[in-house]
Amino acid sequence: QVQLVESGGGLVQPGGSLRLSCAASGFTLDYLTIGWFRQAPGKEREGVSCISSSDGSIYYADFVKGRFTLSRDSAKNTVYLQMGSLKPEDTAVYYCAATRHSTCEYEFDYWGQGTQVTVSS
Repeated sequence: QVQLVESGGGLVQPGGSLRLSCAASGFTLDYLTIGWFRQAPGKEREGVSCISSSDGSIYYADFVKGRFTLSRDSAKNTVYLQMGSLKPEDTAVYYCAATRHSTCEYEFDYWGQGTQVTVSS
């Protein structure tokens, strides 16, 4: 059973940075496609970034391109989301998710509990 645990959320001022972590157990992350999602109050969940297990390709939603960076540390079995130039509209609960499918197009089967990110002055 794949278990995912996010951490690193918090309160940050506009323009600031945070790094979210997604630690996995029960499976090697290198063999999973990992996605980051977020959900703001009253809004639908949206995809933020994804790394495919097939070739390590990384994808970003347009609204985070140039500001967020996804990376993977195989030794720690952890995926990170480095977030910079944060805006108030980035405020949301951020989730990492995993699927055994090799690309990002499929639904994700395993989800973490989420971590709150609040961008406010």
